[in-house]
Formats: sequence, structure tokens, C-alpha cells
Amino acid sequence: MSSPPARPGAAPLDRRTGLPVVAMVGGGQLARMTHQAAIALGQSLRVLATDPAESAALVAADVRLGDHRDLDALRAVADGATVVTFDHEHVPTEHLQALEADGVRVAPGPAALVHAQDKLVLRRALGQAGEPQPAWAEVVTDTGIADFAGATGWPIVLKTPRGGYDGHGVFVVDDLDAALALLERHGRLLVEERVDMVRELAVQVARSPFGQVAVWPVVETVQRDGINTEVLAPAPGLDDETATAAQELAIRIATRLGVVGLLAVELFQTADGVVVNELAMRPHNSGHWTIEGARTSQFEQHLRAVLDYPLGSTAMTAPVVVMANVLGGDAADAEWSGPGLDERLHHLMAHWPDVKLHWYGKGQRRGRKLGHVTALGEDLAEVRARAVAAARYLADGVVDPAFAFPEH
Repeated sequence: MSSPPARPGAAPLDRRTGLPVVAMVGGGQLARMTHQAAIALGQSLRVLATDPAESAALVAADVRLGDHRDLDALRAVADGATVVTFDHEHVPTEHLQALEADGVRVAPGPAALVHAQDKLVLRRALGQAGEPQPAWAEVVTDTGIADFAGATGWPIVLKTPRGGYDGHGVFVVDDLDAALALLERHGRLLVEERVDMVRELAVQVARSPFGQVAVWPVVETVQRDGINTEVLAPAPGLDDETATAAQELAIRIATRLGVVGLLAVELFQTADGVVVNELAMRPHNSGHWTIEGARTSQFEQHLRAVLDYPLGSTAMTAPVVVMANVLGGDAADAEWSGPGLDERLHHLMAHWPDVKLHWYGKGQRRGRKLGHVTALGEDLAEVRARAVAAARYLADGVVDPAFAFPEH
């Protein structure tokens, strides 16, 4: 079978489908759910995974094995693809620049992605743009930390500029000795004031190369031990003025940085408004609710955006949507395979038939995101209770008394 003709200036299309090929670097659950969205659109998703047992590698047909830090592996996965995108931000910036020099289309490009890779680069860019953010400084000396804490007061927040996620690389310290120990270990840190926040919010926006943008409702993210455990959509009790300001902030950032694809803006809500915490330039945990809860999921929208297709509607499908993560606990690996896991899945589906389950096919580890559940409805307290109870049961087998299983 001959390949269909390529559009002028475009990479070859998939000869089987006549449609573009999207190459996604990373084989985690974000790539897995992007693959599911690609199926509905008729697209081919090629995945670069480090192991055939990774979440996306277990389900995708076109899997290339290699390390995201290996330029040759990146070039191999990009060969023949229409665009290269990501399920994480850990690809070296210089490798992405090399791909662009080869003529590969990278979305988001390295000039944008570096703001999600390096927190110091982000802070400088937000400062230049006059956007709201915590007081911050780059510190490499004992004096720098002492001076900053003297101006803002203790405790302070120390962050490694690169590599942190899910609470890793973020430290809240109460005294100079603890701060200096971290500085000695890491050599260079971002120090921020500890924001007196009301809660944490997030807003996602998609942007295409054409410049079209689409933004979802602002959500509240519930964090425990630095890990997002629940997402409440829309953010309960958020006034229209603050919600609009947060959405406009996300659109300004996406446009200013030239983002192509998904941008998640993590925010602190304070008594005076919102300030920017961090960015992610990819599908994000705060947007998993959109699979059932929005007319266009974040995963479909990311594909539309990186392929420069018209973006889809972000309208909600229900008044209230709650996503709850299923986190690994202390159970042995054996409990998460074979009859043990299957039994829990069976009971979850029987007792919460309207709760939607997404299981990632990952090995058990404490605190690891193994899957998520989503509930929809009209009353926040009731919807949240269903989602949290279902997630907890799947995680540790504990049944909330409000949802006690009937006797058999």
C-alpha cells in the first residue's frame, strides 16, 4: 500500500490511516490517556517509553523503547512524526533544540517548555510580565537565605529549580540550620515566601499554533503531603470575578510564552486574589475530570492543539464533577494483581455504577498515582463523598460506612 501524499511542508502521514502521527515522549498514564483520546480521533500515537511495562506501553501499538535523555532515541521516535509532544517535562532543553534544528516540530517548543522545566526561569518571566507570584529569590549563599527570611519571615519555601513534582524538591523550613543543610545538598535553590493562602486552584488552557485558545473552568485541587488527591470542578464558592481573572491569567501566560498544547497553571488563592505557583505544559492531573466532565477532555484537546486542529468545547457535562486519585498504600504487590485487584474492581463497579474508573496498570508503591475515579452530579457534598469513598475502597479496601456493602 502506498503512502498518501503529504501536505506541503508536513511530515508524512500514517499510511494506514491517512492522518498525522503524534509522537509523545514518556510512557506514563498521561500518554496512556492521550492514546485513548487519539483512538477516537483516528490519530496514531507513537510513544517513547523506557520500559515495555510502562502504563502507555501496555496499551499503545506503536511503542519505541529508549531514554528521553538520549538524543538518538528522541530522533528515532520523531522520525516520520508530524509533531513531538510530551507526557513529562524532563527532556533536556538542548535535545529539543537539536530536534528543532533537524526540522522536527516540537509542541510545546523548548523556548516555552523551559518555563515548566526550570522554576527560576518561570519566576523571572512572570516578574518581567508583571504577573502575580510569591516573593522569591535565587539563593546560592548562606547570606542570601538569611536575608530573604529576614525580609519575609519564617517559615520559607525552598525549591530545587529543576526536577521536582508531586511534592518532591519542595521543602518548607522553619529555621536557618535546616535551610543551610538543603543549600549545601543542592548548591542552588529557589526560595519563596510561604503564601498565606485560602486554598489551591488550577486552570487549564489549550493553545494552538494558529493562536486559538480554549480554557476550562477553574478547579480546586486538594493536596495532601504535596500530592493532589482530589479535584473539585468548578472550584466551589469561587466568585465570578476571581474565576475570570484566573482564566485570563492562564491565557496571557500561554500567549506570552508561545505555548502549543495544554498549559496547566497551578495557583494559590489568597485574600487578595490569585498568585502563580507552578506551570505544567502537558495534560495534567488537575484536568483528569475533563474526560467525563467536559465536552472535550484535556487529552483530546492537547492532540487538537498540537496538530493545529480547531479546539473543542470546554463546557461541563454536569454542574459538579469530582476526581479522586487512587494512591498506593502499604499493601503488598500481590494484592494489586490477579484475584485481589479484580475483586476490588468488581465490588467498586457494583456499588458505584455511576463512578467512572481509570486504572493505569502501574506497580504498587506508597503515594504513587495508580488510577483515578470521577463522579458527576449536582450536589458537591454528595458527589465528593461518592468519589472519595470509591477511591479509598480501591486503594485500601476500606468501605465508608455511608456506602456500606449489603450483606450477601
